[in-house]
Amino acid sequence: MRSLDLALIGNCSIGALIDGRAEVVWACFPRFDGDAMFCSLLRGDDVQNDFGYMAVDLIDFSHAEQEYLTNTAILQTRLYDAQGGAVEITDFAPRFRQYGRMFAPMTLVRQLRRLSGSPRIRLRVRPAIDYGRSRPTITWGSNHVRYVAPELTLRLTTNASVTAIVEETAFFLEDTATVLLGPDETLQGGVGETGRRFAEETAAYWREWVRYLSIPFEWQDAVIRAAITLKLNAYDDTGAIVAAMTTSIPEAPNSGRNWDYRYCWLRDGYFVVNALNRLGTTRTMERYLGYVVNIAAGTKDATLQPVYRIDGRSLIEEHLIDPLPGYRGMGPVRVGNQAYQQVQHDVYGSAILTATHVFFDRRLVRCGDEALFHRLEVLGERAVQLHDQPDAGLWELRGAARVHTFSAVMCWAACDRLAKVAQRLELAPRQVYWQARAESIHRVVCERAWSEQLDSFVATFDGNSMDASLLLLHEVGFLAVDDPRFAGTVAAVERELRRGDFIFRYVEKDDFGTPENAFLICTFWYINALAALGRRDEARALFERLLANRNRHGLLAEHIDPRSGEQWGNFVQTYSMVGLINSAIRLSMRWDQAF
Repeated sequence: MRSLDLALIGNCSIGALIDGRAEVVWACFPRFDGDAMFCSLLRGDDVQNDFGYMAVDLIDFSHAEQEYLTNTAILQTRLYDAQGGAVEITDFAPRFRQYGRMFAPMTLVRQLRRLSGSPRIRLRVRPAIDYGRSRPTITWGSNHVRYVAPELTLRLTTNASVTAIVEETAFFLEDTATVLLGPDETLQGGVGETGRRFAEETAAYWREWVRYLSIPFEWQDAVIRAAITLKLNAYDDTGAIVAAMTTSIPEAPNSGRNWDYRYCWLRDGYFVVNALNRLGTTRTMERYLGYVVNIAAGTKDATLQPVYRIDGRSLIEEHLIDPLPGYRGMGPVRVGNQAYQQVQHDVYGSAILTATHVFFDRRLVRCGDEALFHRLEVLGERAVQLHDQPDAGLWELRGAARVHTFSAVMCWAACDRLAKVAQRLELAPRQVYWQARAESIHRVVCERAWSEQLDSFVATFDGNSMDASLLLLHEVGFLAVDDPRFAGTVAAVERELRRGDFIFRYVEKDDFGTPENAFLICTFWYINALAALGRRDEARALFERLLANRNRHGLLAEHIDPRSGEQWGNFVQTYSMVGLINSAIRLSMRWDQAF
């Protein structure tokens, strides 16, 4: 049975998910939101259409071990047979500097090495086309196999037997073998030597990247793995950051809550950039800022969508993929996301909060200037216009629109940050202007979203329900930590939304019924709120318990079953990994206290 006990490899151009026996169960080409040519993760038990994967079968298989090479995105799997034979499989996507630029081709590398005995293996390479509808045409030569599709042809180059790969016959692995799967281009140089060089250079790149992370003293391995994972979800070419690598992993069993997350939500991107910036990875922030500014410059009337394609295009039409039965057979499988048509007013705050970094971070070569500030002011004006208007909210409710408190607070944050940037640029009249707008929105939120009865802010204006985004009121600066309204709001979230160790995003019925599983980022928000309120020991204990729910590789999906601890929802979820990083930074003892 499929599970999310998967590892992620990639190079910021493509990504792939690999299961515990080294099967590539998910990978899209030529980029994150491209055709899922490896899609067995969503085939369920569909044995009649047994393709959409790349696997290594060890004859008389006994057991497996798997781990990342320390501080890299390189995965090693060891398969053992019943006779004492063993083979090691190293999987990665090349990423390193070459000729003065980053080399990150649309290529997966698989190295096989005999460890002991006489392991007999079978290599099965069965890509799909058009999201599992059919298989490509296969042609081959002396050391390569071509998988020919109408839109994209992949070439597998190898020093193993091409006949054994094409006919899927078993053979004894005498020493080593290398497989490179990528563009339909002739490989320059020997396969084995190229694979070795790619592996060495890629390992060196990731270890150098990790070396410059500003990590907390405690939970270092967890933070490093989370940081690498976030980096893998950033698309180098445009600067976009995808919410997850997958589509249609249900939020709960048979819930129908199956969505495509292989796109860039401006809100999610802000949280990712904020976390990476705290770790010192400013390059990702700069690239993402460029992506956001380009989107803002191309919008009509400064209207932002909540989500865009990774190339910045706005149209993400949603449709069903019938040939794929879905994760564990729990369809539907969706490609595209209709949320692009939704109205979510918090996006103006997300865009401006992202851009604010560039005006204050002196590590950046090119800092924000007056011209950029004026571009952002246009978005600020939209925030002023929309702060008290109905929208779908950050949880993208598909029913009736309401005036969501978090959306209004983020509109306030847009104006507040513009005032701070104006002060930084010594534009006194604009500072006064934006500060006045921020104060006005703040008053409106406090008047219409505060419930005396609950002693708490509530999810919607003039409402009486809770949602977990209210835990961020201090985080975004709307409330001081010693404001009794913040403590009251946290207490109300505890009462209404906590189930065991986990915080639900909301518990009201929506278009798909009552939520069954907890949204993981919400529990990290709760942990941070506890720490801010001085409940540090409680926060640390809960954080440790939450870390124990990661999969074997330290990765998190979107949702979790509060009863069983099983992960659900799209994977790997950047939101969840952001929460881990932020909580670890918040809770860790300082380096100067550790010795």
